[in-house]
Amino acid sequence: MTDSETRSTRTSGAGTAGTAGTAGSAGSAETAGTGTSGAPAAPGDASALPPQALEIASGYGFPGAALDLGALLWDGRCLPDAQIRIPLGMLNRHGLVAGATGTGKTKTLQLIAEQLSAQGVPVFLADVKGDVSGISAPGQENDKVRTRASEVRQEWRPAGYPCEFYALGGMGHGIPVRATVTSFGPVLLSKVLRLNQTQEQSLGLIFHYADQKGLELVDLKDLRAVVTFLTSDEGKPELKGIGGLSTATAGVILRSLTAFEAQGMSPFFGEPEFDTNELLTVAADGRGTVSVLELPAVQDKPQLFSTFLMWLLADLFHDLPEVGDVDKPKLVFFFDEAHLLFSDASRAFLDSITQTVRLIRSKGVGIFFVTQTPKDVPGDVLAQLGNRVQHALRAFTPDDQKALKATVKTFPDSPYDLEEVLTALGTGEAVVTVLSEKGAPTPVAATRLRAPESLMGPVDPAVLDRAVEQSPLHARYALAVDRDSAYEKLRAGEAEASAQAAERTARPADAQAEPDLRTQGAGAGRAARKTEQAPSVVQQVVSSGVFKSLARSLGTQIGREITRSVFGTARRRR
Repeated sequence: MTDSETRSTRTSGAGTAGTAGTAGSAGSAETAGTGTSGAPAAPGDASALPPQALEIASGYGFPGAALDLGALLWDGRCLPDAQIRIPLGMLNRHGLVAGATGTGKTKTLQLIAEQLSAQGVPVFLADVKGDVSGISAPGQENDKVRTRASEVRQEWRPAGYPCEFYALGGMGHGIPVRATVTSFGPVLLSKVLRLNQTQEQSLGLIFHYADQKGLELVDLKDLRAVVTFLTSDEGKPELKGIGGLSTATAGVILRSLTAFEAQGMSPFFGEPEFDTNELLTVAADGRGTVSVLELPAVQDKPQLFSTFLMWLLADLFHDLPEVGDVDKPKLVFFFDEAHLLFSDASRAFLDSITQTVRLIRSKGVGIFFVTQTPKDVPGDVLAQLGNRVQHALRAFTPDDQKALKATVKTFPDSPYDLEEVLTALGTGEAVVTVLSEKGAPTPVAATRLRAPESLMGPVDPAVLDRAVEQSPLHARYALAVDRDSAYEKLRAGEAEASAQAAERTARPADAQAEPDLRTQGAGAGRAARKTEQAPSVVQQVVSSGVFKSLARSLGTQIGREITRSVFGTARRRR
């Protein structure tokens, strides 16, 4: 399909009269049975379709519940009788939404999220640019919307959807999302701190030590206190006891933590910790809640927000029960700017992502990675993404040409010249292939996508703030809490040990002295007893009443040693 063909069809309606909203498309799917040749009939008026277009459209005539994406593009024409759809029950098989900047990826997310919500499926959207909040408000009809609806035979009605708005650490418009350092875990934290593999393993040993000692790491100062403690003269014996952690590596970790805090990262870690079960809620009217994580305030911290998104997924994976294949997902999670997650990732980190993506499907969660080209996603992960919506790609440079050829190779064979089609698609058009209800890939279909029914742009910040303040979650998460944890308990233990040492020093000389009768001829024994009776500061802290009280209290909350998941994440008992 050439540029001129694409432009000539962009304003032309086609096909017979009819309606094609969700209900309309479902109806046509129900009436689509089997043609006289035994092949499945295409939805709509099959007689209006050219033979090759009919063959493609037949692959999308699903009898069950499905989401409507748009109408088939074939030979320079938009064919509204051939509706392109995704089976609802296949959305936990994961997907990819890709394309160059400005090709309509965000609107595709909005379109899919609306229909999922309408069918009672909760959705998570990461709003990196700040333009997804409009999903909460009805859209505005205009000439472009009317034209697009006519072309794809969409019965367009303005509608807003139930939303909750979140912000990492409370930075920006939204309910604060925080994680404790303990639950975030060493693997994800190493990614944020940009530690190498050796340093990541060493950080894991530090977490292991804190877990064993019942030292809960709530915020960054807790972790810094433990590392400082282990790198001090008093803590070196403890350091040797946790498995080959060098003082130099611990020092590097400590400096990375200090620099991380200096960049203003502290608000993201602490309590109250966000309960990811909030993402699974359904509104009173039965529609799924759309959880929008507002990220514009942290756009300059891509490593942080991409890793936090992975923490949300890892936490869901850790907590959700196995459900197998279900009629509709429990949650669909859109992972925007996915290339940031995989950039400079260790092999162990990539393996953990792959395992999470592979296994979370059976817990009813679908993941859509959103990026520019499929090559941004590692092959082991890409192989698990059965639903594909590929917007236009540019081929201005040799690297662009390589990316284009690599993208074409990831699609099944098709009658399209995909290299030509992918560079000629207009805004709001994409090449689609999904998994059928039997789990087989559908034919590749160039598609003119429907228009979202909600507002295609951000809502007013004042309206957004009002929605956040009126949310029942605001009272639960808005105010940060700094309870006693590792930092406070270690400080208290040190203070108690110092007080005990001072008390011994202040005793009268005659009370400390031993009778001459007992000291005669026993100098060596006295020296040995003195060594035994002068424990190090670390021994005093760990054996102090305050520390033991801490261990007992934390033991009742999280266990003596925390069980960690594939990412090293851990959860408090709620």
